[in-house]
Amino acid sequence: MTLPKRLFAIFLAASMLLAIGCAGTSSKESTGEYIDDTTITTKVKTAIFEEPSLKVAQITVETHKSVVQLSGFVASTAEISKAGSIARSVRGVAYVQNDLRLR
Repeated sequence: MTLPKRLFAIFLAASMLLAIGCAGTSSKESTGEYIDDTTITTKVKTAIFEEPSLKVAQITVETHKSVVQLSGFVASTAEISKAGSIARSVRGVAYVQNDLRLR
């Protein structure tokens, strides 16, 4: 085998291993899904923070496979509904699990 063919074979094998290493499983996100979920989380947090009635609320946002989970404490049921509707309006959100509680 010539040197260029060996280098090509090594490059091909390394590329395949890299692609397999970035793949997701049923319980673990792929690299792309993780990046997408981080983006969704950031967008939801920003949208909630920009809402004047929710600015002081203690809301935690987590995203896994495009499912957003809201948790924390708010002052009224209206704030629970508002936070849920804001999260649902963000592009890329598949479902919102609203676990907000009244303080």
